Formats: sequence, C-alpha cells, structure tokens
Amino acid sequence: MADSSFDIVSKVDHMEAQNAVNQAQKEIAQRYDFKGVGASIDWSGDEKILLKASAEERVKAVLEVLEAKFIKRGIGIRSLDEGDPYPSGKEYRIEVGLKNGISSEDAKKISKIIRDEGPKSVKSQIQGDELRVQSKSRDDLQSVIALLKGKDLDVALQFVNMR
Repeated sequence: MADSSFDIVSKVDHMEAQNAVNQAQKEIAQRYDFKGVGASIDWSGDEKILLKASAEERVKAVLEVLEAKFIKRGIGIRSLDEGDPYPSGKEYRIEVGLKNGISSEDAKKISKIIRDEGPKSVKSQIQGDELRVQSKSRDDLQSVIALLKGKDLDVALQFVNMR
C-alpha cells in the first residue's frame, strides 16, 4: 500500500480577505463612533491593508473591527501581521500585512513537534514554504492534524491535499 500524505500550508484566501475589508469599510462608514474621525481602511498594494484615523485609540478601534470581520470570514488573526500605530501628519496609521507561507524556522518547529509528539511512523519534510507529512496509516495523519490543531503556534495552518 502506498504512503498517505497531506500538506501543511499557511495561505490567506485573497477573495475572503477582500470581502472582510469591504465589510469593515461598510461598518466604519455606518457606525456613529467613527463619524468625523477620518477613519478608513484601504488596500495598500496586494498584501497590505492601511488603516487611518485621527487619533491613536480610533485607529486601534478600526483594527478591532477589521479583525472581527476576518474572524467572521474564517481567516485566522494569526495570518495578520499588524504594525504599531504611528503618526503621519494629522492622522494615525496602522499597516496590516497578510502572512502567506510558513517561514523556515516555523516549519522546523512544526516538524520537531511532529517528530517528538506524533506517531513514530509519520515523516515530515519541508518543501519551500510548506510541509509535507507522510505515513502508511491515515489514522496517524489524522492524529498529527489533531496534535497540531491543539498546539498554540504563531502561524495559521491549513491542511490540504490529503491523499
């Protein structure tokens, strides 16, 4: 019997992110507490979102609205790379980046978890910005997925290509 395998990736669905940003823009335009503070959310390139407001607390509130919309759309907050609020002229800004791919140090960390705590028949292999996990038993692969879902990692993980 051939080995079963799956890939561990960390990718953000760009359409879902676009929808979350659009919903956050609508909410900010309608909410009373954002009237007259110049609050806005815009895309800055393909992978960055720029939040603006007239005060530091307001721009943090805009960030909270954006995070809530991302959660509703099924995108983990760990896939957001939030900067600190900084003044720019008369307004405050926060740049939020989208994290795609697993860094090599995170991949090594995940691979070590699988090696140390997973079933012994499971092998993991780093392939660029993703991780391939193989085993003869599909049950072992399922237990690896459960193990990783239970861990508190700094990366939003998706499990794809189960074969």
